[in-house]
Amino acid sequence: MRKFYKYLKVGVLSGCVAACTQLPGPAQETPVAAQAPAPAMPAASIAHPPRPATPAAAVLNIDSGLSLIAVTVRRGGLLARLGHDHVVASRHITGTVAPADNRADFQFRLDQLTVDEADLRIAAGLEKQPSADAIEGTRNNMLTRVLDAERYPLVQVHAERGAAGQPLQVAITLHGVTRSMAIPVEIRDAKGVMTVTGNVNLKQSDFGITPFSVMAGALAVQDQMELRFTLVAK
Repeated sequence: MRKFYKYLKVGVLSGCVAACTQLPGPAQETPVAAQAPAPAMPAASIAHPPRPATPAAAVLNIDSGLSLIAVTVRRGGLLARLGHDHVVASRHITGTVAPADNRADFQFRLDQLTVDEADLRIAAGLEKQPSADAIEGTRNNMLTRVLDAERYPLVQVHAERGAAGQPLQVAITLHGVTRSMAIPVEIRDAKGVMTVTGNVNLKQSDFGITPFSVMAGALAVQDQMELRFTLVAK
């Protein structure tokens, strides 16, 4: 501010000196200089109500209590009659389904698998129920000697849906190996609840798994697995 007043005083004095030193001339009509228009002030911004945020696409959560993945493995080898067929199941499936994006991602833990639940054996057409000791032995062999569940604890699945009526394009990661395949499914969507059912045959060897066997393969588990599933998301 001091500099401003200093400059202002100098300007005024300079003007006075210049006026005093000019010789008087004939009177002339001094045209009035046109005043420059005042600079336009920026218009005050008009407040607009914010647009409502676009709602994120609805994401459904898989309901473990209503979902099931069950795998039937059958005995093989020359002494197959001495063994049992088994049903291995997961009822602890977690994940999400994004209908607008036509995709789903879910997983389950191997150490939460059950073996030979009575109702699942009946559903698979297996009548004879193994003893509790046989079931526990089967589960232990499966987790330690076959699946190596400590090293590979999760099974992860990514699925994408194409045109209506087309199979799902599915990538399954098991035992550290990912395989892609097309799986036919039935999809029902009612009142915000989506239910997906289907079945598919897989081979253990496709995932780097060696099927369990004893006595040089005379009693063994077949390579092929019969998988059926019901997934409910809401």
